[in-house]
Amino acid sequence: MALGKDYATQECSLASALEVVGERWTLLVIRDALYGVRRYNDFLVHLGIPRAVLSARLKTLTEEGILEKRRYQDSPPRDEYVVTELGIELWPALRALAVWGREHFTESRLRYFRHVDCGTELGSYGECPACGTVVPAADVLLTPGPGLDPDPADPVSRALLKPKRLLEPLETDHV
Repeated sequence: MALGKDYATQECSLASALEVVGERWTLLVIRDALYGVRRYNDFLVHLGIPRAVLSARLKTLTEEGILEKRRYQDSPPRDEYVVTELGIELWPALRALAVWGREHFTESRLRYFRHVDCGTELGSYGECPACGTVVPAADVLLTPGPGLDPDPADPVSRALLKPKRLLEPLETDHV
């Protein structure tokens, strides 16, 4: 039996959330936005996503208030996509999925998430074991792990080889 196209018959908050973020590319777009990716072409080349799919995902995420579309250039007109507070609230869920995936399906560490204030790697629930606090996304330092390709082809992956705070705009080596 094929799955339906929506969860209309489900009386469940998880089903309601999946209506917005349950498509296979959506969480990766949000992940990249949290990493600081803001420009359409950067999402496109980093994810390897079809243009039509990316456009649809960005439109939905903007309509739902998870991303905000902002003009950064007038001639020609160009926009960027900035994660909103609503989108930032997804960080714990994305982090939990990433930890689960790393523990069960990945052979080497791709990235570390550290507390900016003390440098300690975050615990399984996003807490800083040294400070005893849950660390907000803005205070998370993303650092490369030994499992990352040291010479990636796309500019986003190259930029993510350097430590950076979540939510800060990602600077790539192309225009």
